[in-house]
Amino acid sequence: MLAESSDEIGTIGSTKGSKALIWSKRLLPHQVKKTVSKVHRGKPWPLGSSITTRGVNFCVAAPAATHIELLLFTNASDPNPQETIHFKDDNKSGDYWHIEVEGLGLGCFYCYRVSRNVEQGQTDFHNKILLDPCARAIAGWDIYRRDLARGTSSNVGECLKGVVCERDEFDFFSHPRPKHPWNKSVIYELHVGGFTNSPQSNVKSQSNGTFIGLIEKIPYLLDLGVTTIEVLPIFSFDQSDAPYGLENYWGYSPLNWFTPHQQYIAGKDHLEARNQVRKLVAACHDNGLEVIIDVVYNHTSEGSKEGPTFSWRGLGESTYYHQNQKGDYLDVSGCGNSIAANRPLVRQLILESMRCWANELGVDGFRFDLGIALSRGENLSPLSNPPLFEDIESDPALSDLKLISEPWDCGGLYKLADFPSNKIKTWNGHFRDDLRKFWKGEKDSVWALKDRLTGNRALYKKKASPTNSINFITAHDGFTLYDLVSFNFKHNLANSENNRDGENHNISCNNNIEGPTTDQNLIRLRERQQRNLLASLILSPGIPMLLMGDEVGRSQGGNNNTWCQNNPLGWMIWGEDNCDLSLHQFVKNLLLIRREISEIFTPLKLPNDDTNDEYFQKQNNYWIEWHGIKLNNPDWGHWSHTISYSINKEPQGALMWMGLNAYSKSMVFELPKTVSSWEKILDTSSCPSLDDVLPHKKRLGQETIELESKSLVMLLANEYASRINF
Repeated sequence: MLAESSDEIGTIGSTKGSKALIWSKRLLPHQVKKTVSKVHRGKPWPLGSSITTRGVNFCVAAPAATHIELLLFTNASDPNPQETIHFKDDNKSGDYWHIEVEGLGLGCFYCYRVSRNVEQGQTDFHNKILLDPCARAIAGWDIYRRDLARGTSSNVGECLKGVVCERDEFDFFSHPRPKHPWNKSVIYELHVGGFTNSPQSNVKSQSNGTFIGLIEKIPYLLDLGVTTIEVLPIFSFDQSDAPYGLENYWGYSPLNWFTPHQQYIAGKDHLEARNQVRKLVAACHDNGLEVIIDVVYNHTSEGSKEGPTFSWRGLGESTYYHQNQKGDYLDVSGCGNSIAANRPLVRQLILESMRCWANELGVDGFRFDLGIALSRGENLSPLSNPPLFEDIESDPALSDLKLISEPWDCGGLYKLADFPSNKIKTWNGHFRDDLRKFWKGEKDSVWALKDRLTGNRALYKKKASPTNSINFITAHDGFTLYDLVSFNFKHNLANSENNRDGENHNISCNNNIEGPTTDQNLIRLRERQQRNLLASLILSPGIPMLLMGDEVGRSQGGNNNTWCQNNPLGWMIWGEDNCDLSLHQFVKNLLLIRREISEIFTPLKLPNDDTNDEYFQKQNNYWIEWHGIKLNNPDWGHWSHTISYSINKEPQGALMWMGLNAYSKSMVFELPKTVSSWEKILDTSSCPSLDDVLPHKKRLGQETIELESKSLVMLLANEYASRINF
């Protein structure tokens, strides 16, 4: 019933200024009594299991339950409970069932069994063993079987158990949040396990693929120049939720919204998991890095009606999930079910989860997977004012967090300018697609590119701002940057779904040879295209997001959906022999330019693109002039593959000029006048070796400049260029 350790009654170490919690003696398994000494009514708050002065209080929301049993286990792998406690009528307050048990403490293993009135179309799950949805640790993985969690038969001998944990607040006094302004933020999306799983990552023994291992790579992230890491899901998930012979690697299949994933823990101590997350977050904060976690609140690992029963389904499927009148699950997640985030009990659970991760574990923000699905109401109708988002925005405990969402779901809902939240930033899929189209050489791509390069006004309309759009070229789901310029087709046979999975519309271009090649001209073209895409991303207004490994040319062999590939295919690459170090240095220099010339590349307001707007000129704001190969003569035709523009400031004149040539031939561009002189800061056609990656700025005296085919060039006025020291 209790995890190992034996300390006398005392206080849990808490953060400065917070109230200390009193906890009971932690007993060794052989010290546990055969019967629990005393039971009390308990209280309906806080949710989950919490330490009291005389034991543990258990509270769970189960609105349809008629009877609940609390099962207590001596060891995580025990096939049967040592004690079963029955809740009585006075152990219920509204929809919440609660009880306090004396003599228990940290490390207690527990779960529930719930009986309820079964309505037409529903299934009776009274034999299934249920996890506490608010459990902060989960044990029993050595005996757990997903297949036996299906159906209605008892799985008590192969079930997972919750573990009673502390609820200490994160020590923000010693490790304050970095709080980078949105316009100065650069996001790096990574997989906690995959970042250090490779033996070549050279992290300490036993730390590969863990929260602790990631700490050792903080210097790498700082050297690159990013400000924020966005980690793929770290909620506990079921690795066996995958095709036979493979394992769920990404984690978009949560068992629970409160527990750190067991595979990312160094060691086997269930009670140490939360501390390891805190150590990672503290180390990041100490080095000025923010931590945003990818959260999956739109669906669970329970899947469709035929899926396993872990928690939510047995506690009240008609409360937690969207269903039709027949009891069938409605699905806009693509994973078999959709969480009913419009309902009060569900919203409360999501908010409590967010508070747990933000205030107890210290993370700096959340990225909502398929977040727009959380805005759906009854019968999946989209809500213009979804209550969950209103609750999040009004919660003072969540007020200083960074919030990001995917603006789409698998049911066809896509909201960008009209995303129903003022605080949540959105992934901009149009930015990704339109930059890919332009550099691929597709027709009708220049007009859309104009908007993407200058802040996405046409997309966000009244919400247009440099801080509303998360710009990206690649993300975890899709091709890596290297594969984007090397493959025309996905190659996902390793996923055991006959290549049916993964996106088919990739807007990729192999440049005439599918996959790896020894053709040196083609290799150089692909390298140039990677630089083009990265420069377009990092030097555009908005919040750029880089994918793990794109800065060193990481490939997945053409697999654009490595959700079940916990192997080198899905891991970060390390070492001089594996990494494109020239590309790495190129990215570092791009991020340096973005930081040093912040008024141009990370503005708080978008530059005006109407040169006749007298107000902006009087205010001495930056404004844009559009050009083609001829000054003030942009070619917006469907046939066009070139564009250039300058950013100007009265009375100084042009401060920056950028030209983009996606045509198959080199083109000569006229240059606008600048008060001083132009210096070439960036030319993607010239990056032959690590020793020659933007080492020198080149002063220009001519009135024109030639851009090679498939290249990007940026010039800065001398007084701005002098601020950059590569």
